[in-house]
Amino acid sequence: MKDRPFFTDTNIFVYAKLEHEQNRIKKRYARKLLESLKGQIIVSTQVLNEFSNVLIRHKIDDEKIQDLVGAIAEECDICPVDLKTVEKAWHIRIKCQFSYWDSLIVASALGMNCSVLYTEDLQHNQIIEEKLKIINPFEGV
Repeated sequence: MKDRPFFTDTNIFVYAKLEHEQNRIKKRYARKLLESLKGQIIVSTQVLNEFSNVLIRHKIDDEKIQDLVGAIAEECDICPVDLKTVEKAWHIRIKCQFSYWDSLIVASALGMNCSVLYTEDLQHNQIIEEKLKIINPFEGV
């Protein structure tokens, strides 16, 4: 049986795509992960916005940012953050004591019926609502 799709958080794309990133080990791991999941990745509009914001803060040219965001959009399925997702995020935030933004990522992943959320921002191997496993692809790096 094929796994449900995988949700990937912003930090994975930052390590994989940001040329100025100093952590080469994480860059290599992130690129390898994205390549292995090709065609199975879901991201939310929040991820695209956060990614853009990180690149703006790193003073990357606007045209380059648009190209990189476009490349992510071509590689991944994009889910919008809607009112239902926001309401779910508040439930998760209260229940799990996550930040609001992490709760919104988790809510998006759950809403898209993903089996795994790849992020370095939450506890590795944690299971959310008996449906979503948190994986830190950099665990032990």
